[in-house]
Amino acid sequence: MATGRYFTLNTGTKIPALGLGTWRSSSREVYVAVTAALRHGYRHIDTALIYGNETAVGQAIRNSQIPREQIFLTTKLWNTYHNKVSKGIGDSLKHLGLDYVDLYLMHWPVSMDKNNKQLPESEWDFVKTWAEMQKLIDTGLVKAIGVANFSTKNLQRLLDAESTKIVPAANQVELHPFNPQHELLKFCADHHIHVIAYSPLGSNTGSLQEEPSIKEMAAKYNKSAAQVLISWAIQRGTSVIPKSVTPLRIQQNFQDFVLEDADFEELNCVYKNKTVRIVVPQWGVKVFDTDDN
Repeated sequence: MATGRYFTLNTGTKIPALGLGTWRSSSREVYVAVTAALRHGYRHIDTALIYGNETAVGQAIRNSQIPREQIFLTTKLWNTYHNKVSKGIGDSLKHLGLDYVDLYLMHWPVSMDKNNKQLPESEWDFVKTWAEMQKLIDTGLVKAIGVANFSTKNLQRLLDAESTKIVPAANQVELHPFNPQHELLKFCADHHIHVIAYSPLGSNTGSLQEEPSIKEMAAKYNKSAAQVLISWAIQRGTSVIPKSVTPLRIQQNFQDFVLEDADFEELNCVYKNKTVRIVVPQWGVKVFDTDDN
């Protein structure tokens, strides 16, 4: 079981190995999903300003009667807030109806204006955004700060910046056997940046759970394909935030197990036959400029 399993951030704070993702879910679905997840033992909930469901997440947390300090909550700064970070966290906390978040992530390394056009780097970029995010730590509004969708190249640029005083606590990226990003994972480990895997089940690419090797392992261990994928992700040392709005699947996803070494290594190599990146923004901006597999 994943109950009680945690990783430790570079801040010393513990983050649950398994959480609930809420991307592409309506407010009504999210309220039911978060309520069910907390009831079944989840203690990490992931949301974002752009998802439009922070209010439902906050309501479910407040109504759960679980002490706030026992829940690890992540939300994210959207691209159009890069040059107004204080407003970004303020808006999120207002929606959530909570006093703080445990982890605040820069959602993408892309700074945009209110019309979703990329700001010229001479005017603003993610390094300046990070400098502003660092100031939030002393406010108590966030316990830790991190990034999302950062390649090794962008992480290195951020770490090398003179204004960077705080190493990101986490980098949340798309990770699954079709897109394992081995090199990125190693880079983050070398720099003490915890990795959180989103879309670990392949999201809308049902073919991942139909992959022969994954189906065979599910049968071998008498588990679901989703449980195999979640267990592989946790065994790699990453936290994982599978999204589901179905209470039964939410409960099943919480039941991870340990893969045998040979099976674990086999899943590490699935991408060699098929590589798929699910989330590729159509902004006319090159975000994934390196092959981290």
